[in-house]
Amino acid sequence: AVQRSEKCIPNLSAHCRRESDLMAALQTPSPFAGTARRFAPRLRYLLLPTTMSLSSSIVSSRSRDGDGEQPLLPHSSLEIAGARRGLLAGFDSLRRPYRAFPVFASNRHVETIFAAFTRSLPTVAFRRECLRTPDDGAVALDWVSGDDRALPGDAPVLILLPGLTGGSQDTYVRHMLLRARSKGWRVVVFNSRGCANSPVTTAKFYSASFTGDLRQVVDHVLTRYPQSNIYAAGWSLGANILVRYLGEETDKCSLSGAVSMCNPFNLVIADEDFHKGFNNIYDRALANSLRAIFKKNFIKF
Repeated sequence: AVQRSEKCIPNLSAHCRRESDLMAALQTPSPFAGTARRFAPRLRYLLLPTTMSLSSSIVSSRSRDGDGEQPLLPHSSLEIAGARRGLLAGFDSLRRPYRAFPVFASNRHVETIFAAFTRSLPTVAFRRECLRTPDDGAVALDWVSGDDRALPGDAPVLILLPGLTGGSQDTYVRHMLLRARSKGWRVVVFNSRGCANSPVTTAKFYSASFTGDLRQVVDHVLTRYPQSNIYAAGWSLGANILVRYLGEETDKCSLSGAVSMCNPFNLVIADEDFHKGFNNIYDRALANSLRAIFKKNFIKF
């Protein structure tokens, strides 16, 4: 919930569709269904940078009544990269104005605090898998227990990247996991070094500029499920790492799609803004979470 309050992106709650956009993607029939991965396009991803505008871009989509081509205008805050118009046309939410939930979502601070104190924590049985990294570090992957038996081998896989210090214990992660799982997706939570009680085995932590662990996780998941399309969704810092990874991989990216939510694209401005006004509360909360991780592990080094 904290990630949603980053004031560095104006009108954040009005521009970021968060879970609703990803759920629209889950409900949209995949244009790659039934296609072997080697024939599927390597990269189909949507970014939500509210600081960029595509007001001059017009994507045409055939109207449902067959009367010809009608202009389909994406939201002005949306940047489309590598998406075909047939895929984009499935995102009906992109063509609707954002209407915040009355009272509780009318203000980003009210929304954040309300969710923090009232949102339920679903019960999910996880099976943890620890990956050893080349520098002798470790990251933890939390899979839904029993999915190997319940889902087919080619079920789409969704990798979730929580925000700063976040992990599989967070309410927003579990709610997204259950929504995706209800659509027949296999879901795994990528817990960065030290997060969600994942082991810290080296003095190296994780950061927005470090994509090595994510790259290894994607390769590991693809090796484990070679017949599946692999997708990823990230919040806040997790979204920042994800988008950086997409940029580094370019056309070599193994992901079939990705969603960036509440991404602090300009980290310098985001850091400065955390020290202003009400945002100091979020700054202290995140700092305390980081201190807890370091306090638990610093004696090892």
